[in-house]
Amino acid sequence: MAYRSARNGKSRPARQTNGITKGWFEWFACGVAHFAGKPAVFLIALVSVVVWAATGPIFHYSDSWQLVINTSTTIVTFLMVFLIQNTQNRDTMALQIKLAELIFAIRGAKNKMAIAEDMTEEDLERLHQQYRRHAEEALSHLERKRAARKKAA
Repeated sequence: MAYRSARNGKSRPARQTNGITKGWFEWFACGVAHFAGKPAVFLIALVSVVVWAATGPIFHYSDSWQLVINTSTTIVTFLMVFLIQNTQNRDTMALQIKLAELIFAIRGAKNKMAIAEDMTEEDLERLHQQYRRHAEEALSHLERKRAARKKAA
């Protein structure tokens, strides 16, 4: 599988991970999200902040000194939002697909639930209330059975 480069329009091979072909952005986003979640990366960020704070007296807590940390954190946060959102979107879609597969595999399941993410807010709220009522009915039924068993015993 190949993808077209936005720069020159030539086809280049996509990257393979665990036998799954991904475009360059998906590959990069997954890699960065995975890397950013490691404890070592947190420690690097923590050490960076401590070093920055320690240099405060050297730079007399100047505006430029403050601007360094503000700009750095803003840029990192801005870029990470998009990378993590991409990873989250793919994870959510994969979860939806897995749930749809389970719904289709279970006899008696309502197949329309497999596309619940495409329903309107009103439809979702209506279904939520319906399932809440079912759960309350099931709970009261179980409580009645338990009470009957206690009486019988």
